[in-house]
Amino acid sequence: MASSGQIADQGVVNDLVEDWSQDKEVFKVHWGKAMMWIFLLSDTFIFTSFLTGYMKIRASSTIPWPNASEIFALSFGGDPIPLILIAIMTFVLITSSGTMALAVNYGYRRDRGKTALFLFITAAFGLLFVGMQAFEWTKLIVDEGVRPWSNPFGAPQFGACFFMITGFHGGHVSGGVIYLTYVAIGVLNGRYEKKGYDIVEIAGLYWHFVDLVWVFIFAFFYLW
Repeated sequence: MASSGQIADQGVVNDLVEDWSQDKEVFKVHWGKAMMWIFLLSDTFIFTSFLTGYMKIRASSTIPWPNASEIFALSFGGDPIPLILIAIMTFVLITSSGTMALAVNYGYRRDRGKTALFLFITAAFGLLFVGMQAFEWTKLIVDEGVRPWSNPFGAPQFGACFFMITGFHGGHVSGGVIYLTYVAIGVLNGRYEKKGYDIVEIAGLYWHFVDLVWVFIFAFFYLW
C-alpha cells in the first residue's frame, strides 16, 4: 500500500501533467512566461559561447588586435570622436528598457492607449538602433575595407568576430521590433482584454534580455 507521502507526490505530479497538457500556468508561472524564460536561457548559452570564443581568439592572436577607439570613431567636421556612435547606440537601448518598463506598468493597469504608445516608442528605439548598426557596418565595409576574412587594421579574425556577434544581436533586435509592434497592435485592437496583458510582460522579458546582452557586447568588444 502506498504511503501518504507517495500519494501526495503522485498528486503533485498529476496536477503538473494536467496543467501542462491543458496549457495552464506551470509552477504558478504563466505558460508563455515560462517558455520565454526557457528560450532566453538557451539564448544565454549561445551568446556566452560567442563572447567566450571571441575572447579566446583575441587572446591567442599573434597579430595585433585593432584599436576599437580608432576603428569606431566618427568625425563631425573636426577631430574624430572615439566610440561616439556606439555610445549613442547604447544610450538608445538603455532608454528603450525604460519605455518597455512603462509599457509593462501600464499593461498591468489595463491602460490600452499608454501601453501601446510605449510599446511603439520602444520599437522605434529598436529600429533606430538597427539603423545605426547598419550605418556602422556600411562604414566598416565600404570605407574601411573590413571583411569577415580580412582586416586592414590588424588581426584578420576581427571582421568575422565583429560581424557574427553584432549581426546575431542585431537580428534579435530586429525580431524584437517586429514582436513589439505586433503586440502593440494587438493591445490597440483589444486582443488581450479578456486573457490579460501577460503578453506585454513576456515581450518585456525578451527586450530587457536583448538590452542586457548588448551591455556585455559593448564591454567586451568595444571597451576591451
